[in-house]
Amino acid sequence: MCRNIHVLHNFEPAATDDEVHAAALQFVRKVSGTTKPSKANAEAFDRAVAEIAHITRHLLDDLVTTAPPKDREVEAAKARARAQQRYARPAAQAS
Repeated sequence: MCRNIHVLHNFEPAATDDEVHAAALQFVRKVSGTTKPSKANAEAFDRAVAEIAHITRHLLDDLVTTAPPKDREVEAAKARARAQQRYARPAAQAS
């Protein structure tokens, strides 16, 4: 559940509203400890996601950097390479 909230700052093209919403949803899921709230908590859960997404968008819009924007494809390739290395099956050991 919600293991990775991805970096959204300093990418070209900029983070979409869907990406910001997904990050907010991951955050609220992590904090609340549930992936799907009960009916009694759904309104508070949804409101928290909306408010965090709104604040996150403001944060991303206000952040400044002198670093060049990162390329999404290059960063995705790096992540795939790390995952491949992390989850590679060890070679069969001779007994």
